[in-house]
Amino acid sequence: MSAEQTPAEKNSFDPQAFDVVDLIRTKRDGGRLSQSEIDWVIAAYTAGRVADEQMSAMAMAILLRGMRRDEISHWTRAMIASGERMDFSSLKTAEGAWRRTADKHSTGGVGDKITLPLAPLVACFGVPVPQLSGRGLGHTGGTLDKLESIPGWRAALSNEEMLTQLDEVGAVICAAGAGLAPADKKLYALRDVTGTVEAIPLIASSIMSKKIAEGTDALVLDVKVGSGAFMKSRDDAEELARTMVALGTDAGVATTALITAMEAPLGLTAGNAIEVQESVEVLAGGGPADVVELTVALAQEMLTAAGMPDADPAQALQDGRAMDTWRRMIAAQGGDPEATLPTAAHQHTVTAGVSGTVTRLDAMAVGIAAWRLGAGRARKEDAVQAGAGVRMHVKPGDDVTAGQPLFTLLTDEESRMARAEEALDGAVDVDADGGPVEVGDLVLDRISAEDL
Repeated sequence: MSAEQTPAEKNSFDPQAFDVVDLIRTKRDGGRLSQSEIDWVIAAYTAGRVADEQMSAMAMAILLRGMRRDEISHWTRAMIASGERMDFSSLKTAEGAWRRTADKHSTGGVGDKITLPLAPLVACFGVPVPQLSGRGLGHTGGTLDKLESIPGWRAALSNEEMLTQLDEVGAVICAAGAGLAPADKKLYALRDVTGTVEAIPLIASSIMSKKIAEGTDALVLDVKVGSGAFMKSRDDAEELARTMVALGTDAGVATTALITAMEAPLGLTAGNAIEVQESVEVLAGGGPADVVELTVALAQEMLTAAGMPDADPAQALQDGRAMDTWRRMIAAQGGDPEATLPTAAHQHTVTAGVSGTVTRLDAMAVGIAAWRLGAGRARKEDAVQAGAGVRMHVKPGDDVTAGQPLFTLLTDEESRMARAEEALDGAVDVDADGGPVEVGDLVLDRISAEDL
């Protein structure tokens, strides 16, 4: 695994080539930035030649004026060029044939533990899955936080360790190195404090610069929409998905996107260790139907993109192949796949006030409750509790009786319970008449290069 050039070589530029104020004015007035202008402004900002307040103005101009497809593509390539690009071309079959790698990215939602069963599921078909993940900021922990609840498991791997594990096990979930798209890290922090997080060109280029720099051959995007997602409207979710598919396609990465619902949480858990436990249930051939459905749908997309359209991921969950790969993946990173997972010191049950049929379960409310219990973090420096979170006992369409458990709240600090329960006030609607409830589709749409 190697970089094409060192960041220093890539970031060499003429500081006097352009005036950043002129470029800001161009975008402010709805103009188009050229490839050379974009290359310069990203390199200059990464090198500290463009000040934060100037890049803040540029980000706001992009938010208000947007970018054309070629501009976003150039912007993304410039972000990639700020650092190294990984190379998995050395991965070969026993016969010496090229092994296409496949990766997945989710825009995030409550109870979204799909990466955990998905990576070993795809890998058990011989498709390497290099999944570089992060820690969560907000409702619950990120993928790495969840996995770190497994005793001994470690997220930090060298490039050599990652490549060896991909070759021998087929799947790796680990922390992304600082060398991938460092311009994005700097710009992401700036967007967070300048009200420009919502700019779709900047969201798309942030996600795709890192994913393309990871060097994967195929990428499947899970773009979530609903109360528990960053994208609240279907139109915004579709625009983001189309933009990212276009960026991947322009970069030579086989890219597709699924638009998936996030009105209710995925599965029956929101936390860290409890989501790992639920993922293991899926790998054992059980688990909640919605987690299984989405895991299989994304696996099918990844396998098709990797040249295996006839593979049957649902069968691999049932026959134990995916579980075998999971155990090997966890053990390869120092974890004990048979170890008892951490449990919270305190728990509290929230019960139904009336009988009837559940018509709504608010994903955002569950996410906030999990965060307040200690499963997530408000700042990147905060610690998370491995055992904290929310277990859900009902989903939309289920019948309940008064006094039946709706949620079990879990935390190591009993003082957190009251505010978490407060977050769940009004999170569940129950129809006392008990009529049938239409539960919407989980996968709402699919977008590929042919749809652009």
